[in-house]
Amino acid sequence: MRDRKLVLVMVGLPARGKTHLARKLARYLSWLGHRARVFNVGSYRRARLGPAQPASFFDPDNAEGRAARSLVAEEAIEDMLEWLAGDGVVAIYDATNTARRQRELVSSRCASADVDLVFVESICDDRSVIEDNIRGTKLMSPDYEGVEPEAAADDFRARIGHYERIYEPVADDEGSYIKLIDLGDKLVAHRIEGYLPSRLVSFLLSTHVTHCAVWLTRHGESLYNLASRIGGNPDLSTRGEGYARALAKFLPERAEQPPLVWTSTLKRAIQTARHLPWEQHQIRALDEIHAGVCEGLTYSQIERQMPDEFNARARDKLRYRYPRGESYEDVIQRLEPIIIALERRKQPVLVVGHNAVIRSLYAYFMDWPPEVCPHLDVPLHTLIELSPTAYGCEERRFALEPDF
Repeated sequence: MRDRKLVLVMVGLPARGKTHLARKLARYLSWLGHRARVFNVGSYRRARLGPAQPASFFDPDNAEGRAARSLVAEEAIEDMLEWLAGDGVVAIYDATNTARRQRELVSSRCASADVDLVFVESICDDRSVIEDNIRGTKLMSPDYEGVEPEAAADDFRARIGHYERIYEPVADDEGSYIKLIDLGDKLVAHRIEGYLPSRLVSFLLSTHVTHCAVWLTRHGESLYNLASRIGGNPDLSTRGEGYARALAKFLPERAEQPPLVWTSTLKRAIQTARHLPWEQHQIRALDEIHAGVCEGLTYSQIERQMPDEFNARARDKLRYRYPRGESYEDVIQRLEPIIIALERRKQPVLVVGHNAVIRSLYAYFMDWPPEVCPHLDVPLHTLIELSPTAYGCEERRFALEPDF
């Protein structure tokens, strides 16, 4: 039985974090292996009409502007449904959709296409949060390129005022909805049914707009690394111990506030973090991919002793499961609670893990699909600093020389 196609329709006034939420939802779903895509009506508007429309363009009494916005919205809906008719699974229709008539149009089109629909409404009346969003993200928009910041802010506030005049919150009789109030402080769900919508409720319960650094690193070089063996529970090598000391020197100077420190339960990860001055938590979900009967072998030994397994892994590293062990898909599934916890946190986190685990977490934050995950470059003795933003994630890498 095929997956039911699903449309998530974003709803809310401007500067309420809708696009931020839309991108987070798409990234989360894609990482789990569901084909997801955001259809942002603002991007359609800029592509078709240019990026410089003033606030008056969004005035509901401006018939010309209203007609132009309806046309680009219709184009986005057409593209969305065409994509879903192919191999798309979850489409996210990212627009204000503040008027009920706008939402009824999307609902009727989705019903005709036999596509499920859930409204995701972001409600926020905290003026400080709205102002931070205006200045932190909206003024970076192509709509205000080259415009003096105060003039741009005034124009965007006027745009919000036009939408406030026609804003009608989603009502119970409109169907299924999830309402996020004050960007995650409270969530209201109505008529949420099915596997994916229910899973998204759990994810959205953990989202907020705080952007804290995430540091990812593999353990230091282990004795198994020296012998080219996979899996197991070896100690660090001399160079690996040197990396642990280098990490403990570097990160306290780099961190603006003390991070949470999460390691796997395996010795080489715990030993890598042991010189850090902060409380540490060992989490089994962060353990390396389990190689089953191949634990402790080298890849050369696997090729000689189990050529069929060696070739199967080479053909599809994402889905290949070691006999009595795990696949990358299995690792991604067991890391989902870690992702939820990372989204929920409001302080920096350092994760000390293993190749497959760090690849999988890195892929999530950088919005790489699962197929790419097993091939990402995550070298030893390198600290990856990720800085999530409203529209993506910035990355810096620090190759640390072992401190002997």
